Amino acid sequence: MRYLVALLVAFAAVVLPPGQAQDGPYKVLKTARVGGEGGWDYIYADSSGRRLYIPRSAVRGAAGTPADAAAQGPRLTVFDLNTLAPVGEISGVGGQGTAVDPKTGRGFTSDHPQVSMFDTKTLTKLKSIDVGEARPDGILFDAFTERVYVFSHPTKNATVIDAKDGTVVGTIDLGGTPEEGATDGKGTLYVVMQDPVGSVTVVDLKSMKAVEHYSLVDMGGCNGLALDAKNGVLFAACSRPVAAAGEAPNAAQRGGPAAGQSQAAMVVLSAKDGKILAKLPLAGNSDGAVFNPATMEAFSTGGNGTLTVVKEKSPVSFEVEQVLSTMNGARTITLDTKTGHLFTMSQERTPPPPGAPALPNGRPAMGQAVPGSFTILMIGK
Repeated sequence: MRYLVALLVAFAAVVLPPGQAQDGPYKVLKTARVGGEGGWDYIYADSSGRRLYIPRSAVRGAAGTPADAAAQGPRLTVFDLNTLAPVGEISGVGGQGTAVDPKTGRGFTSDHPQVSMFDTKTLTKLKSIDVGEARPDGILFDAFTERVYVFSHPTKNATVIDAKDGTVVGTIDLGGTPEEGATDGKGTLYVVMQDPVGSVTVVDLKSMKAVEHYSLVDMGGCNGLALDAKNGVLFAACSRPVAAAGEAPNAAQRGGPAAGQSQAAMVVLSAKDGKILAKLPLAGNSDGAVFNPATMEAFSTGGNGTLTVVKEKSPVSFEVEQVLSTMNGARTITLDTKTGHLFTMSQERTPPPPGAPALPNGRPAMGQAVPGSFTILMIGK
């Protein structure tokens, strides 16, 4: 019976709601059911080192569960970027996300309540970095400044860390709740705000100060941000609450989701002045976005098991090129810049109870996690 349930869940995980899936060049090239229990957030591809990093949170074991569902502590799991085969893990290092400096071979995880620094070759923890009252979440490495930037929701700032020795250089007031960031490689950082009134904060990395706040007008709940650095185009993946019952919906809301749910969109804007260039529908609420300069495409994964591909036809012209079905719960994304492959991950779940409401963030209701079902997806042409 368990096998039948798992089979049905696996099948349901790759079926899109009617009318959402559309043909295009991308497909799921490979899946790896790597197992392991515990929560997760960001996934990170180190194209130079050919490694894929996924932090996992601690989980308590339960009587009668399979061996792979036994108690496990926080850990950073590492996989081969080409084959998805397990390479190893670092025990005691969990957190939300990972960033790597390929030049020094130093890696960092936003490992609340600190940041952990590790050696990418030996997969050993080197030190814990005290970040004060910050709660490390999103994280990225910038090669231009040779620094790591760690975003914190409650303190609304970024902690700046020297990637060579792991010392804290200072903090940057971002003026909102930061989620994902992107750098232009020339000293400017862009960070999307998760606040109800959406915005993108522009940071001068030399002075470590916010210099602009670009409004996303009527879009909020933004979690993903990608950048076409060459043309100066930002892609913000957002989900705006739809008008409640009795309120008049605006033009963008008409024909959209029911009241109380959210409406996801990719807001495309100029990195130079914040001018909004386009708003395109996303098939699901996103928790991440990436841009591939080799193909001029932006990608956003949705927690409802979708991947939306946005084509940049020119610096002022954009269109949804494809909606691909992935796996329910696969909401974060990373790009291997060497191969153009995209990666996301999730786990199988039993069907939700009849009549179970959708989650507040607009994601579909979910049942219990199937032990040992954590899966990595490789996507490409």
